[in-house]
Amino acid sequence: MLEFLTGSALAASAGLNAYIPLLLIGLGSRFTGLIELPPNWVWLQNEWVLGILAVLLVLEILADKVPGVDSVNDIVQTVVRPTSGGLAFGSGSSATTVAITDPAAFFSSNQWVPIVIGAVIALAVHLAKLSVRPVANALTAGLAAPVLSTAEDVSSVVISVLAILAPVLALLAMIGGVVLLARWIARLRRTRRATVQQASSP
Repeated sequence: MLEFLTGSALAASAGLNAYIPLLLIGLGSRFTGLIELPPNWVWLQNEWVLGILAVLLVLEILADKVPGVDSVNDIVQTVVRPTSGGLAFGSGSSATTVAITDPAAFFSSNQWVPIVIGAVIALAVHLAKLSVRPVANALTAGLAAPVLSTAEDVSSVVISVLAILAPVLALLAMIGGVVLLARWIARLRRTRRATVQQASSP
């Protein structure tokens, strides 16, 4: 169960930012004792892989803060984020972490299953992000782009860390994030309607 929660949280994190969970998994395995990757995933802690992920992360952070560019970036990421989610789920759920001490039995006979599950979870989160961002930009004249992007990056880091250390808390954090986002969007819509009504009234 914890393996599934860890993988799901990492995949959801990848749906927000493709590179943060993979980078944290690789760094955690290479430099700390918090996570131990199985042999078929140790490439994630390779210095070249970590370097490439770091560069891609910087580019992603910058592109996602610019209104208009963020929507184009989201379209490009439609392939990248699900792929990252699959890798994050597969590596995270099969790794030994503080919370997971015996991952060997999890999907042991079908190694492709966690990758597919992770890709689906990341794609679902990505599509939600893809649908919300243009609406938020339109309602705020683009001012929401850097705010939402920063919140997504921070959420991705927090969820990834919790996925490794405390998967149950990661699940609660994701649920809380969805509730807060829904309330924020509803508030934006109400504010927009009130502004339109005031502008149209004589």
